[in-house]
Amino acid sequence: MRSILVLLYAVTFAATSLHAAKKPNVLFIAIDDQNDWIGYLGGHPMAKTPHIDKLAARGTAFTNAHCQSPLCNSSRTSLMTGLRPSTTGIYGLSPWIRSLPEFKEYVTLPQYLKRHGGYKSYSTGKIYHGGNGRRKTDKEFDVLGPGSSVGARPKQKLVTTPFGNHRLVDWGTFPHTDEEKGDWKVASWAVEQLDANPAKPFFLSVGFFLPHVPCYATQKWFDLYPDDETVLPKIRRGDRDDTPRFSWYLHWYLPEVRLKFLEETNEWRNLTRSYLACTSFVDSQVGRVLKALKRNKLEKDTVVVLWSDHGWHIGEKDITGKNTLWDDGARVPLVFAGPGVKPGQLCGKPAELLDIYPTLIDLCGLPENKKLEGHSLLPQLKDANAPRKWPAVTTHNHDNHGVRSEHWSFIQYADGSQELYDMRKDPNEWTNLAGDPKYAEVI
Repeated sequence: MRSILVLLYAVTFAATSLHAAKKPNVLFIAIDDQNDWIGYLGGHPMAKTPHIDKLAARGTAFTNAHCQSPLCNSSRTSLMTGLRPSTTGIYGLSPWIRSLPEFKEYVTLPQYLKRHGGYKSYSTGKIYHGGNGRRKTDKEFDVLGPGSSVGARPKQKLVTTPFGNHRLVDWGTFPHTDEEKGDWKVASWAVEQLDANPAKPFFLSVGFFLPHVPCYATQKWFDLYPDDETVLPKIRRGDRDDTPRFSWYLHWYLPEVRLKFLEETNEWRNLTRSYLACTSFVDSQVGRVLKALKRNKLEKDTVVVLWSDHGWHIGEKDITGKNTLWDDGARVPLVFAGPGVKPGQLCGKPAELLDIYPTLIDLCGLPENKKLEGHSLLPQLKDANAPRKWPAVTTHNHDNHGVRSEHWSFIQYADGSQELYDMRKDPNEWTNLAGDPKYAEVI
């Protein structure tokens, strides 16, 4: 009898050890220029994103998550390195992190998972900015799928703007199919990898281009949204009257021209519907990938993290575009689901994209990386009400910072000028309180 008990104990111990050693897969989904016009975030009351919302319900979704920079290259560099723009010195669309001697051998997120967890990394679409991370010499990923692309385009631009004839500055619909879009091809490749029983544990990064301009979508996605004034975002005329002049210079163009142009040419509604249509289209592609994950019985063994690199204005603060420290420019969707994540949670604690790297290390059971500047969100993934002592900090260019706590939004510009908003009473950031002495202690 004693020998049987010893044998049973040994078998149980071996099985427990094997289970403990098993590491979850990671499905890493990026969306380009996606603001808070996502169903669960409530940024636009008409936004239809059923697949992302279903993922949010299956896991923990952050309602107060912010990028570290409101621009593609600097934001993605920060997320993938776990370092702030003020540490790397990368604030713009260049340089590529590997072109800087001090970061040539720096270990990024997929490399860390590979070195310390034996992960095989797959990547398709836009994860880093442009072609960065996709050259053979970059050695960021083991297997590469299709890169990021617009896909089908109209023969001529649909909209003529006063901002030059840049091919990216365009939106609308024209005769084409969803299958012709670059994001469809990205999703298809990801689905193929999941159907092919990839090596485990795997890190599969899937980067979607839309709703980045040009915002082209097929008619069926436009049909989800009314072609009337009710679709327009809520704004306040003269919203920037109480903001420092210095804030205007963070944007690529003097912003007041943009909304004026959209209204004078009757393009504001078209751009709004185009952005919403593209958001719903990308949601459908996220759905295709998530369905493949479930179909292949990988859902229970895979951590899914979905994020966007920064937000986008569509008339708020009288501008369209990015490069701002307001919530419309910095607030992003961030969702975790899968093993180690409590389902059905909405978390209002401040979170940063910078936190993704250390959070995945914890979820994957890997040793701590002490070089990282973010903080693991694991406490909030287990209990959305767990205390969070760190705010979210967004930086744009040198010495311009937005600081977001649970209830306050504070901005300080390089010239010392400031903005302060009570997000409980003023979620649209319409009333700047920074000049009121009674809020000095809050600042």
